[in-house]
Amino acid sequence: MFLPALQLPALPYPLLAEGELGSILIATIGLVLGGGAILLVNYLRGRDAKTQAKAILEQAQADATNTRRAAELEAKESALQQKQVLESESNKLRESIRKKESALDRREETLQQSADDLRKQEKMVETNQRRLAERIQEASKRSEELKSIVQQQTQQLQSISGLSREEASQRLLKLLEDELEKDIGNQILKHERRVTEIAEQKAQEIILTAMQRYAAAHTADSTTSTVDIPNDDMKGRIIGREGRNIRAFEKATGVDVIIDDTPGVVIVSGFDPVRREVARLSLDKLISDGRIHPSRIEEIVTETNTEIEKYIRRKGQEAAEEVNISGLHERVIYMLGRLHFRTSFSQNVLRHSVEVAFLSGLMAEMTGLNPDLARRAGLLHDIGKAADHELEGGHPKIGADLLKRHGEKEIVVHAALGHHDQLTTDYPYTLLVATADACSASRPGARRESLERYIKRMEELESIAKSFSSVEQAFAIQAGRELRVIVSAKDTDDAVAAKICRDIARAFEQQLTYPGEIKVTVVRESRFTDVAR
Repeated sequence: MFLPALQLPALPYPLLAEGELGSILIATIGLVLGGGAILLVNYLRGRDAKTQAKAILEQAQADATNTRRAAELEAKESALQQKQVLESESNKLRESIRKKESALDRREETLQQSADDLRKQEKMVETNQRRLAERIQEASKRSEELKSIVQQQTQQLQSISGLSREEASQRLLKLLEDELEKDIGNQILKHERRVTEIAEQKAQEIILTAMQRYAAAHTADSTTSTVDIPNDDMKGRIIGREGRNIRAFEKATGVDVIIDDTPGVVIVSGFDPVRREVARLSLDKLISDGRIHPSRIEEIVTETNTEIEKYIRRKGQEAAEEVNISGLHERVIYMLGRLHFRTSFSQNVLRHSVEVAFLSGLMAEMTGLNPDLARRAGLLHDIGKAADHELEGGHPKIGADLLKRHGEKEIVVHAALGHHDQLTTDYPYTLLVATADACSASRPGARRESLERYIKRMEELESIAKSFSSVEQAFAIQAGRELRVIVSAKDTDDAVAAKICRDIARAFEQQLTYPGEIKVTVVRESRFTDVAR
């Protein structure tokens, strides 16, 4: 290749000097040579780039050829693998189809066999139906024959007995009903006897176990009404001038002082046991002090009253703590302490109440009831005896009113009210308290009373009741606290029986002296007895 000729442009300037022209010429030549060198370099570079591009293109074509060959090989291998998989699946499918075809063949054979069996059974059913229809026809004929025979026999029986069919049915049902009632009655009586025996046995075990577990040492203390004096001259000093000392003493204490010819003894008489105890202690102090005059009497009685009040509260609190009862009202504790000075048939009522509380608690534990509530009801059941000299009515009613006013529970109130009445199972704690009360009062050593006196008192009660007309029998129970009277049902009606009950109670009040109260119950009944032979 030849380089293009360089064409120099015409100089627009005027001709220069020779020196300047040489410089310009040299510069121009330098420029031409520099441009030629640049063009030569660019030419060489372009030729190298074409060579490299051609080499790269050839290499790319070779790589593409190799890649295409590798892809073709991979595609062939993949096609072969898929062909193998398809052949395997087709083999499995053909095997499954063969199995299903064989199963269908077997099922078809089974269905064919079942169809044959069904046809055989249908033939048998048709045969049986035909035989059954024949038998039904035969049974119908026999039923008609039997019905006619029964009608003939029924007519014969009716003609012989003279009863219609309805009357005979009613009589037969009546006989069956009587037999069933008799059987039911026998079963009821049998179970009642069995239950009664079991209940009595359990009750005896519970009561005996409770009494064995609580064997309290009981002493029959009684409040004395006598005061010993050193000599008979002391009687005159007690009476005082014109009786002023004895009047002041009786006024201050509320009791009667009896001074008789009995040597060495002065008798203090009063219905209130607390007042009687205050009078006894005050008289002992006056006799020991020797100064007996009205002002000294008032001073000693006031001092003794204060001591007795403290003593009463202490005894009530001790009793409550002994049976582990808390939360009692102060008034209830005070009335409980007053029972220490009260006796019933020579039995100290406070100790009796404590004993009843323990027995009630023990029996409550064995019967699944609340022992704390049972002990509380047992301790307070005779609380009315502390105030029965001050209020009207029997001690159960007085005690119940007192407990109710001071916030005791209904169960405790009912135990105080009903432990001597006819008991009901609605209040089981009342039954427990009544049982414990009877055990405490009737056990040996509880009451200091001779057998002869006890029997005499029972006979007196029964004889007074039997003296009334229409009274057939009289039974004293509950140690003389209750009397059961049986009157004739023919000679009396309800109004007459009520009058007899009231008359007997009034006769007891007029003819007998007894502590507490006596309950009279009159029973009027009719009994019918027959014997089956």
